[in-house]
Amino acid sequence: MQFKHPEFLWALFLLLIPIFIHLFQLRRFKRTPFTNVKLLQQVVSKSRKSSTLKKWLLLFSRLGILTGLVLAFAQPFSASETAVREKENVFYLDNSFSMHARTANATLFQNTVQEFIKRVPEDEKFHLFTNDNTFLDVEISDLKNDLLEIKPSTEQLTLKEVVLKAKTLYSQDNSKQRNTIIISDFQQRLGDLPNDSTATTHLYYINPLKEKVENIAIDSIYLNPNENGSMDLTALVSSNYSLETTAVSLYNGDKLIAKTAANFDTNNKAKVLFSIPSGEEINGRIVLADNGLTYDNEFYFNINALEQIKVLDIGTTPNYLKRIFIAPQFQYQKTNLNQLNYGALETYNLIVLNELTEIPSGLITALRSFTDDGGSLAIIPAQKIDLAAYNRLLSFYFNTTFDTKINQEVAISNITFEHPLYYNVFQKNVSNFQYPTVKGYYPIRTNTTAALSLQNKAPFLVGRDNVYMFAASLEDTNFKNSPLIVPTFYNIGANSLKSSELYHFIGKRTQVDVPYILNKDNVLKLLGKDYEFIPQQRALPKKTRLLFDDNPAESGVYQILDNDQVLRNISFNYDRKESDLSYLELGAGTSTIVSSSIADFFETSQKENTINEFWKWFAILALLFVFIETILQRFLK
Repeated sequence: MQFKHPEFLWALFLLLIPIFIHLFQLRRFKRTPFTNVKLLQQVVSKSRKSSTLKKWLLLFSRLGILTGLVLAFAQPFSASETAVREKENVFYLDNSFSMHARTANATLFQNTVQEFIKRVPEDEKFHLFTNDNTFLDVEISDLKNDLLEIKPSTEQLTLKEVVLKAKTLYSQDNSKQRNTIIISDFQQRLGDLPNDSTATTHLYYINPLKEKVENIAIDSIYLNPNENGSMDLTALVSSNYSLETTAVSLYNGDKLIAKTAANFDTNNKAKVLFSIPSGEEINGRIVLADNGLTYDNEFYFNINALEQIKVLDIGTTPNYLKRIFIAPQFQYQKTNLNQLNYGALETYNLIVLNELTEIPSGLITALRSFTDDGGSLAIIPAQKIDLAAYNRLLSFYFNTTFDTKINQEVAISNITFEHPLYYNVFQKNVSNFQYPTVKGYYPIRTNTTAALSLQNKAPFLVGRDNVYMFAASLEDTNFKNSPLIVPTFYNIGANSLKSSELYHFIGKRTQVDVPYILNKDNVLKLLGKDYEFIPQQRALPKKTRLLFDDNPAESGVYQILDNDQVLRNISFNYDRKESDLSYLELGAGTSTIVSSSIADFFETSQKENTINEFWKWFAILALLFVFIETILQRFLK
């Protein structure tokens, strides 16, 4: 038994007062002479015994009154150790797309919110956060409307991040019991379950998902030309359960232009093929019907009018680049150094210094201004070069310099597959590639990364963003006969004007160049169906560069606007990583407790927090002794 006010127990010493009084009164007696009559002696004897009994009963009743009152004021109770500690609860409510799976009457997330609102005590204060919102020190009455308006989030915290963020929300009072309650479907992408035996925080896992979610998703799309001169649009569809077919539709805006069936193989994968006219602008949307997750039932894309990338090849070598930079994507032009028009350089997107023996100082100045304004530059040295002139130009880019040429035959044997030039070029990291060789090269000192390296680890091709440098003349190599030459120069050219791809994923950093010169003080904005925002942007002399990171927040086809003028369209989709419905196995550890439902958690918490109070019983006991004393005084003579 415990006491809420143990200081009142000192009042039990007051019990000595009636004891002393009663003992003193019991010892007092008076002799009275009387006739020596036997009958009267018996009466007197009986009266003394009755009087003594009454006094002892009155003593015990008054002790009972005082004891009952003192214990009632001390407020005795019984409870577990955790019940008497003040609680500080932090709830994490997972609002990712996988939590919005369809159920019989609503989504899993909507049912979870309703259950949470119903079960949380009205007067309990707590902290709550989702993947993109935080609510501190609130009661459920203040939070109902906010909870009902929570939308799916493209962000997803891992379990480790959830636990770390919860710790930042707790107060500095270490006497409180800290409880972190994680409400999620616990997909495997959330990472491993925390398991810290020394943790001072109690972790509770609540998984409201009770049955398997059957889901069909559009994973990705790609475009290829076909033999008829049109384009084949292929959509990759997957399912997490066995089925034969499902209907898939293609829209241009709100207009249905094609409909077909996806036929699934034994791996529950399907390819859906649509034929679309070549060169036609399309604001596309591929749609399928599915009652699992709804966010992956639509896939947006757009095909814009072709934007030509202007390439200038400066040099006297054979124009092998003409076979790579072909129309309609590229506009290729070749010129000799002595015929170069310096004033026209700014009109190009990519300039290739193709094996020049020397670089005039005027060209160095013009090229530096060209790259500062966002133009791209590729430098291929000649077999013999003016080393000082080259280094005057190269020093502006990543502090790069050439050393004296080394005449040695070495293979080009190392490809940096993560480099922007080769990212997604190879399906896997190849090791049995037929690598080209060089007969001589200029050792490069640079602060940038190498895209290709020689067998002796010396760089062969270095650079990033908009400047790339080769370490050898291509006349000293068989690189022109290698399969590497096409993706290398094609990507150098394609990256010089970062045109919009078929689609982009929300939440991934994306850079898009719009060949549009902004007027002073103007900004470009994006307009969707119900969503408008201004992206990060940089105005360059020949184009405007748009950067997308946190925005947009909703999938769809967006118009890029300058005031009311539509420049082009761009499409964004939600990342499909949540379509993989694989879940973690929850197990209670040393610092974790698994609850089957929100209701189970609150019922268990209520039992653990139960305090049995006894002060009322002691007050009743005191009243009972008052009643006993009254009876004794009235009826016991």
